[in-house]
Amino acid sequence: MAYIDWIVLAITLAFIVFYGAWKSLRDRNGGGFLRGDDQSWFTMGVSVMATQASAITFLSAPGLGYESGLRFVQFYFGLPLAIILVCAVFVPLYYRLNVYTAYEFLEKRFDVRVRLFTAFLFLVQRGLAAGITIFAPALILSTILGWRLDVTNLVVGVLVIIYTVSGGTKAVSMTQKWQMGVIMLGLVFSFVLLLNDIAPHLTFSETLHFAGTLDKMKAIDFSFDLSERYTVWSGLTGGFFLALSYFGTDQSQVQRYLGGKSISESRAGLLFNAVLKIPMQFFILFIGVMVFVFFTIERPPLHFNETAVLLLSDSAAQQVELREKKFDKIHEEIKRNRIWWKDDAMRESIAPQLQSYIAQESKLRSEVKEIIAHEQEEAKDTNYVFLYFVLNHLPKGIIGLIIAMILSAAMSSTASELNALTTTTAVDFYQRIGKRKANLFASRLITVGWGLLAILFAMLANLFDNLIEMVNLLGSLFYGTILGVFVVAFFIKPIRGSGVFPAAIVSQIAVLSLHYWQSHGGPQLGYLWYNLVGCLAVVVLSSILHLMIKSQYAR
Repeated sequence: MAYIDWIVLAITLAFIVFYGAWKSLRDRNGGGFLRGDDQSWFTMGVSVMATQASAITFLSAPGLGYESGLRFVQFYFGLPLAIILVCAVFVPLYYRLNVYTAYEFLEKRFDVRVRLFTAFLFLVQRGLAAGITIFAPALILSTILGWRLDVTNLVVGVLVIIYTVSGGTKAVSMTQKWQMGVIMLGLVFSFVLLLNDIAPHLTFSETLHFAGTLDKMKAIDFSFDLSERYTVWSGLTGGFFLALSYFGTDQSQVQRYLGGKSISESRAGLLFNAVLKIPMQFFILFIGVMVFVFFTIERPPLHFNETAVLLLSDSAAQQVELREKKFDKIHEEIKRNRIWWKDDAMRESIAPQLQSYIAQESKLRSEVKEIIAHEQEEAKDTNYVFLYFVLNHLPKGIIGLIIAMILSAAMSSTASELNALTTTTAVDFYQRIGKRKANLFASRLITVGWGLLAILFAMLANLFDNLIEMVNLLGSLFYGTILGVFVVAFFIKPIRGSGVFPAAIVSQIAVLSLHYWQSHGGPQLGYLWYNLVGCLAVVVLSSILHLMIKSQYAR
């Protein structure tokens, strides 16, 4: 990056951090640190959105759009329906009980075992996810500075811990307004500059049609193939259950809207997300599609993680070099056919040739990944696509803003996750088991502990292909069971803790076993369905156990 980029980056991040620190000085007790109070619907709504919109979103989602088009947007189709249900059922109940965490309610409804087990599942899932959200900005710094990933993981993790400890929930929520402003500005700049670079070669209408010819504009899939990850049906069912658990039972979200001024303010903030989330995610994926079109005009690298290629041994580097020569020829054919494709009379006959060359290009990329995989742990490059475009094709100054956007998203989401982990640990374990209130010092100490664990988890994140899919897979492994416990708590009043507790344990083991079976060659099921499976398993098993216990006592 140029000096101007570093200046823009430093000023943007310094403003956000100092603003959060200033806000934190006004909170001298543990309440604002753990929960945050009296926030407007807009502050709370932006905070909810910023918690979801991590650096992972802005690194991986464009890469997903580049590779597979708009299909991932179907993942969010169940989200608006889930938020409406959360507004109708979950929000008023939490306010009436005046709880700090969602899991406090479970002890009142069932028993302490159910509360602690459900809170434990949340801590495991969110702790792992926090590590992945630290890894995303660490990947950026590693690429820019040329440092080792484990070093940048440590640097980013420590900075996020300091940022979170100094502010707490209330300060984090306040700074997220500015962070989302930087994020949206960066996205708009990226999109406008992309269109400007494409415009001399394709009109906007031609760009959309061209992307569609190469199967990048298909956003809707009505197929009933359960092995397909993203379809309308998996989004409306599995996505609905995942979103319902995320917004209704995940402390990182519950904590955001419990800090609203009133029930109506919290509902308005959540509905703000219900309206904007799908368009925002579509826009980010669409940027990835535009990057794909751009790289049919400009030659892309054969592997977007150039550092991985530089670290290859001489023999492996020679293998890659041979493929680079083939790649050059294929890319020239893609450019030539793209020009011919603009002729309406030739378009239909040229399309199959274009698709064939794109397939050959993908095959070469796969071969290079295999070569890298023999020598390095990290062979995937999906997470580097957008980062490569930003660092190599955007103007000076704008690069600093985009990097600030991604790092802001990282600080925002990771701080929210560490806050949620701290609150759950402090309230559901420290205070409940220790029978003593967590003061501000204890809360901050717990935050540091979770931050250090998140850094350890981040060290493992380079083993994953696409970070945004990995985070959602992690959620799907646990959210179904957690949601099932809450569904029974809310809607099946006769069932008590004696039925729910063993049902939750068995259901969680079943979901983890199902995933293990699939990853070792078993029948494939899209991971979104795990949310439905886990939830139904808890409901059905707890109902059966309840009837068995009831019949036993009736004898």
